[in-house]
Order: sequence, then structure tokens, then C-alpha cells
Amino acid sequence: MMLLNTIGNDLKRSTNRSFAITPEIQLLIALRYYATGAFQFVLGDHINVNKSTVCRVIKRVSKRIPSLRPLFIKMPENQIEKLVVQIGFYEMYNFPRVIGAIDCTHIRIQSPKSDIGEQFRNRKGYFSFNVQAVCNSKMDITNIVARWPGSVHDSTIFENSLLRARFENNEFEGCFLLGDGGYPCRNYLMTPLLNPTTNAELKYQKSQIGTRNIFERVFGVLKR
Repeated sequence: MMLLNTIGNDLKRSTNRSFAITPEIQLLIALRYYATGAFQFVLGDHINVNKSTVCRVIKRVSKRIPSLRPLFIKMPENQIEKLVVQIGFYEMYNFPRVIGAIDCTHIRIQSPKSDIGEQFRNRKGYFSFNVQAVCNSKMDITNIVARWPGSVHDSTIFENSLLRARFENNEFEGCFLLGDGGYPCRNYLMTPLLNPTTNAELKYQKSQIGTRNIFERVFGVLKR
């Protein structure tokens, strides 16, 4: 209902026909398609709507939902929001001042056109997008970059991201991101040590890895 209240007006059709599909039914058609992956004619038969209409509805709703991204996928902006995120991470493995865990994952796709297809073949041999995301301790995704082909390295995506520029401009001064060994170590991006030996290094390593591993759960939930 929250989603309907947010985008419902944009789904209303300006028509005098008696059988225009309501925004609520349009949204339900799209959500059922996302959830089941059923063929569109099956969804149409289920509610007595033509397949072409189902296709248009799914396209219309699918364009409206991503437009809400700025409302839901955003880094903490003020000191209170930053503090809340930092406390959440600290309560996990005692790593201070963390406002995000960063990682990349490969989203499998079919091969694009032959002239660019090999750009999307990743190191594991299949075609994909390499998607970078940042999450908080509640497993909310707070930043995402989903436009790079699978052959591109994680660090390249980060170096060319707006997020890196924001950290370089001290928009998150005094705060850290946690990443794996695929990322460069920066004064705002903490990565694992190569060969920890001292007690302090071992404690850092355990805290860094334990805190960062929340992303394994985030990607697992997302892909399921």
C-alpha cells in the first residue's frame, strides 16, 4: 500500500473507457510477475487481461519503481543518521566509525551483441554485470552502481564512482567504508591486512572481516 500511495497517481490512465485497469491492479500484476517469473499470458489469463496489456503494465510499473531510488537508496546524510549507522556496525564486531560495507557481485545475463559480448564475460567464464553496492548493519543497500560489464575489476568500479568522489571531498569526514582485498586501502576505506601477526593486527583483522561479511548475507538474500 505504501508503494501504491507513492506511485499510484502516475499509473492512472487518462481515458474515458469503462474498463481501464486501476493503479492497484497494475501494481499487483507487476509484483506477481516479479515474484513468480510466470509467462505474461499466464498472468493475463489469471485476471482476464490481454497479454499485450500485461506487457505494457509491467513496463509502466517497472519504470516508475526505480524513480523512487533517491528516497530509499541513499547514504546517511546528517550527523544523526551517520551516528545511527556507526552504532549499528560497532555493535556487531566493535569496529568504530563505519558507515558502510562495500562489495561487488556478478549478476548473470545473456550474452549481449557479439561486438561487445566479451566485455561482459567475467573471470568465471559467464556473462554478467559487476554490480557494486554499499550496505549498513541492517542489510539496507545505501549505494549501488549497476552499469559495469563483468570483466571490469571491483577497484575500477570504485575509482570511477561518485561515492569515491564524495569521500575524497570529505562529505563523510571521520567515517569509514569496509571492503575486501579487491579494493585499495585509503584513509576512508579499510581493507584486510595481508599478514597480520601482532595481537592488535589480529584483532583488527577479525573485526574488519566479521563486520564486512554482512555483505555476503545481503547479496545472498538479494539473489534468492
